[in-house]
Amino acid sequence: MLILDEHRSALVRALCELIVPGSGRVGPEVYIDALLARMPEEDRGFALSALDDLVGPVGRGTDALAEHADHPGFPMWRALACEAYYSDFVAPGAPGPGAWSEIDFSPPLATRLRKDWSYLGVTS
Repeated sequence: MLILDEHRSALVRALCELIVPGSGRVGPEVYIDALLARMPEEDRGFALSALDDLVGPVGRGTDALAEHADHPGFPMWRALACEAYYSDFVAPGAPGPGAWSEIDFSPPLATRLRKDWSYLGVTS
């Protein structure tokens, strides 16, 4: 992990799981940490501040989180959670499966793709 400490890493995984049920098993915090590391400092600061603001709601579950959907940082975190899962990312060591397998996304071109996450600094 480059940006997220252990506490924030667990928070990101829990937040992703609330937004996209089942996504916690792919290690979305690894994908998001890599994106955060590549953000401009100001954007990263905003993202981390918004994440910290969601600690309480995440701990109380989906209904509590829904009450914070108007938080200025929530749309960004929702987008990150969806991207981390539906891009078919599976962190090294995560049990998976990825989203494409789970939702049976298997058009001919997609089945031939060799996913390479090295541009994020993540290698298997």
